[in-house]
Amino acid sequence: MGSVTSSNITGLAGKHIWNGSSIRIFNALVTCGVVRPKSLLRVWEAPSTRGSLSGAFGTTTLLKRFCCNGLLPTTSQLVNCCHDINCHLNAPLSSLRNSLERSRRSESRQSFLTETTNSTPTPIPTLLSPSKPSFAPLPTSLESEACKKSRSRSSELDSVKQLRKDDLSSVAFSKFTVSLRIDLLSWTLFLVAFLTRFYKLATPSHVVFDELHYGKYIAHYMRNIFFFDQHPPLGKQMIAGLVGFTGSGGNYTFTRIGESYAANVPVFWLRFVPALSGSLLAPAVYKLLLAARLQRWAAALGGLLVVLDNALLTQSRFVLMESMLLLASTVGIACLLHFQRCSLGSLRWLSTGVTAALSLACAGCIKYVGFLALVLAGYLLSRHLWQLLYDASLSNRQLWLHALSRLLIFVGIPVVVYLGVFYIHLRTLHRAGPHDSIMTSAFQASLDGGLASITQGQPLVVVHGSQITLRHTHGRTCWLHSHAAVYPVRYKDQRGSSHQQQVTCYSFKDVNNWWIVKRPERDDLVVGDQPDVIRHGDVIQLVHGITSRALNSHDVAAPMTPQCQEVSCYIDYEIKMVGELLWRVEILNRQSEGDLWHAIKSEIRLIHTTTGAALRFSGRQLPDWGFNQHEVVGDREKGNPDTIWNVEEHRYTKTQDQRERERQLLSAEMIPTQATKLSFWAKLLELQTKMFWQATQLPSHMYSSQPHEWPLLDKGIAYWLDANSSAQIYLLGNILIWYTASAGLLVYAALLIFYAIRRRRLCFDIPDSEWQRFLSAGDAFFVGYLVHYLPYFFVDRTLFLHNYLPAFIFKLLLLCYVLEHLDFLLRRHCSGRALLLLLVYRLSLMIWLLAVCAFFVKFLPLSYGTRKMSAKEIINLRWKDTWDFILHKNHALN
Repeated sequence: MGSVTSSNITGLAGKHIWNGSSIRIFNALVTCGVVRPKSLLRVWEAPSTRGSLSGAFGTTTLLKRFCCNGLLPTTSQLVNCCHDINCHLNAPLSSLRNSLERSRRSESRQSFLTETTNSTPTPIPTLLSPSKPSFAPLPTSLESEACKKSRSRSSELDSVKQLRKDDLSSVAFSKFTVSLRIDLLSWTLFLVAFLTRFYKLATPSHVVFDELHYGKYIAHYMRNIFFFDQHPPLGKQMIAGLVGFTGSGGNYTFTRIGESYAANVPVFWLRFVPALSGSLLAPAVYKLLLAARLQRWAAALGGLLVVLDNALLTQSRFVLMESMLLLASTVGIACLLHFQRCSLGSLRWLSTGVTAALSLACAGCIKYVGFLALVLAGYLLSRHLWQLLYDASLSNRQLWLHALSRLLIFVGIPVVVYLGVFYIHLRTLHRAGPHDSIMTSAFQASLDGGLASITQGQPLVVVHGSQITLRHTHGRTCWLHSHAAVYPVRYKDQRGSSHQQQVTCYSFKDVNNWWIVKRPERDDLVVGDQPDVIRHGDVIQLVHGITSRALNSHDVAAPMTPQCQEVSCYIDYEIKMVGELLWRVEILNRQSEGDLWHAIKSEIRLIHTTTGAALRFSGRQLPDWGFNQHEVVGDREKGNPDTIWNVEEHRYTKTQDQRERERQLLSAEMIPTQATKLSFWAKLLELQTKMFWQATQLPSHMYSSQPHEWPLLDKGIAYWLDANSSAQIYLLGNILIWYTASAGLLVYAALLIFYAIRRRRLCFDIPDSEWQRFLSAGDAFFVGYLVHYLPYFFVDRTLFLHNYLPAFIFKLLLLCYVLEHLDFLLRRHCSGRALLLLLVYRLSLMIWLLAVCAFFVKFLPLSYGTRKMSAKEIINLRWKDTWDFILHKNHALN
């Protein structure tokens, strides 16, 4: 059988009428590949052919035959079929779509032609012998019948058009209609969560766990006192704003965990925002599951499990940040899922995108771990953009708009929110406080009553004869220090030392922190009427104020860092080890501060002229012979930030007599001065540097835990203990929920591997719609869990169980999908007697939920701490040996 060309078909279709049998033959030729799609497209573009083929097959039916590489699509519209960029119809895509639109308009007005063709059998040339076609004319009776149908259809179309015109006014007014929808399940979850979170919220009226720190910070906020915290300040700002609105002045202190709150402390209002956030978390999880296209019963189950988890309950009832963090992250991801389904540029697209970005930014501004939710959002957005690249209906311009709009919304808005939160933070906390010593001298001097309280009247420019204290600028707060003690002759490893006077870095203000700047060529130390100013690049000596020995370095290994050289104060032992006492001053920020050496603001590096080593704080602690102070070394790698110092306190030497100088050093006092001025950007940069550095300096804790202990709830945290009984608050999750959620995680991973392998072998166990939902749940929940959990394995600091709660929320969400998916599989594959399995599964699910409720109620005394329990009751709740409940020593153990 020969091939059929487009010219053959065009000639036949343009001259003849097709009948039903010929259509079937034509379909067979298409299926066998005799008629090729490209030939059909050329036929379709011929005006003489299009009408004939449309009449025979129907426009949509004809074009669907050759959509998506010859496969018949499941959708009813061709435009939905041709989203595949590999579809052969995308070559003449624009003309094809234009033709389709025209045909649609034509069919709406002249669909009677299709009905006439389908109802009347007409001759058509046989395609088996295209060179010898045979055909017959159309009967006259059919022509007249077609004309009648055309006139009746035209009258019907006119009447429809008239009705549409009459309804235009009502349609216009409908745009101003506001409809109110109330989701009873969502409100029920909120009310139940509200009751559990706000029940006896002000009890106990004692400081509970980290309320010790957060309570102090909030009190400082209300009094505008600067404090330092390693986490962003948004959560504390919200609580302080509410408490301030109630009229409280913040005149209260928190000294230790378990201490009773004073009568003027608004305990209820301090705990109100976390409790409200914990109440809203349940409906937020419900809405997130609905946004992920889970069935309503599974979404409601997720919200109920949030209510019934003891850890989430405990964490929501006190002045802690986790409930606000979890709420912001959940709302952000839910809005993001809605955002991805909206059309570009629509009002719903803009509102959901902005809400998602604001929520995710707020999560990161409450705790830095909240930015992991923004990382998850970046992954979801990137994956969605990758899918859009395959959509041939989108032009390059539209793809660029998708990418740039997402970048603007989900990067620009979080940056603006983050900067705005810290701008409010730094503008509000303008008074000096107990934490400002961790900041640099310039930062302290910018606070009201801060460093200014000890530096008033001091000269600005450092000169020959200046008495100064040198502070380590970045990192640990300490000052260059020396004392009369010397390095040991030999260290533990039998290395020898110079036995010179020790030079250290001391973390407290001390008279031995004072040094005198001296020109090498001058013997006197007095500052005259014309001060000899020290500039960038000048060579100086530093003389210790109390012992009068000069700062020295030489090619001797440092005590704790042998790859660096020792720094000492030179003692002349009348041996061949001469003093190497010269140091060159390098001003690092001279672009802003100039070439003159200024107190406080100039950041300097002291370079040893003989060896080229820079004076550096090594960070290592000296043993007992060094009084456990920190080591100072000479390092030839000059780029380390620990080589940067600045002058903090400064005055001029007025007498040459050494004893008189020592007396002045010991008795001198500073009087307050005006604050210096620092820009917002300079203060923000310094604060961020300190926050990230300080995060690794937390001490260990007896209730700390490791990430591998969290999924199975191996260890909790003792939050509070009643002084008169064994009543206590202990952070512990609902063990049944935690273990089931961990099992659900494994089930999902196993199903993912199973489905992926089976689909690779072209075995489709579930419909494509369910497979896409399975992948969507994996993207949002499974990846969300990994993003919030795995980073903790690489964190080198003290961790607690509450660090796991953001990951736990995503594991809980994944559990709800797994339970629903198992129900779907049973409904799909069970029939007849096998339906009993589905009933057993659902009954088991109900029994499991009742057990979850029972476990929740059983451990409620550890969540509320309101009931005095005996030692025996406490021991009976200790189901795992690693749960460290607390018992008073003076209480009997039975």
